[in-house]
Amino acid sequence: MTAAAAPVRYTAFGLRIRSEYPLPELLRTTEQEGEPDVEIAIGDLSGAWNRYGGPDDYYAYPDDEFLFRVPEVAIFGVRGGKHITVSPFAEAEEKSIRLYLLGTCMGSILMQRGTLPLHGSAVEINGRAYAFVGESGAGKSTLARAFLSRGYRLLSDDVIAVSQSANGGFPIVMPAYPQQKLWRESMDRLGVEPRGSRHLYESKYAVPVASGFAAEALPLDGIFELGKTEGREAELSPYRGLERLAILRLHTYRPFLIPRLTGEQWHLSAIAGLSSQVDLYRMRRPSAGFSAYELAERVLETVLEGEKVMRG
Repeated sequence: MTAAAAPVRYTAFGLRIRSEYPLPELLRTTEQEGEPDVEIAIGDLSGAWNRYGGPDDYYAYPDDEFLFRVPEVAIFGVRGGKHITVSPFAEAEEKSIRLYLLGTCMGSILMQRGTLPLHGSAVEINGRAYAFVGESGAGKSTLARAFLSRGYRLLSDDVIAVSQSANGGFPIVMPAYPQQKLWRESMDRLGVEPRGSRHLYESKYAVPVASGFAAEALPLDGIFELGKTEGREAELSPYRGLERLAILRLHTYRPFLIPRLTGEQWHLSAIAGLSSQVDLYRMRRPSAGFSAYELAERVLETVLEGEKVMRG
């Protein structure tokens, strides 16, 4: 098993993190005083898995802990919204372990802490946050990168942490860390240099976002659900009524964990509150061709029109 290193302090998703496992993707902090919000430790979870999980299982739920096992990578344990334990297998690659630590583990921590995680990317437009949600492969990160190429800033990629402001109760997006995951084809189309990027799997790369990262929490003003259409033109229309709740549930990060980690009542309350405060749109891109810049234009038109309405 990998030996634990001296703990390093990071910040991500509005949380102070102290980790024995190196996480170079995250922003390091020099703040040493005070208890961290989340601690990541290297430990042995094989005994716990033998008690609670079977040889063909991927997930187990002992008491207030969530265990999951990824073959040839690690067993992970997430407990109480504060503790993550990683038990690497001998053949595991560090990049694979970090992928799950920053994905499923952090999504689970957010749920346990009462923060709604959405699956998508979020960018800053005129001082406010806008989220792009959708199934894997919908083009969320590609669309966000099109905004970065125009000088807008990235808030989050993959996991979007949506919290409530301390005063006023409006939804805010907590900044994640300065990195995107992009397919090589999207990188080529967008003119993103591979230099400095790290290969993750297949043709997907972790692309650092150096100067285009928004490190402060921002109010969430709109959510665009991205999908595909067989037509030639991009489609954009608002969602109405109860269908908004169904869309927000569908695009909660790892929705199968809701009954176990948060409970249906908490989640329904969270998405109902969000639905009543934020505009939600259905956006479809042509399945053929490359339309990220066109979609960015449509989003900007919608955002600017909404700002005109608000100004009266």
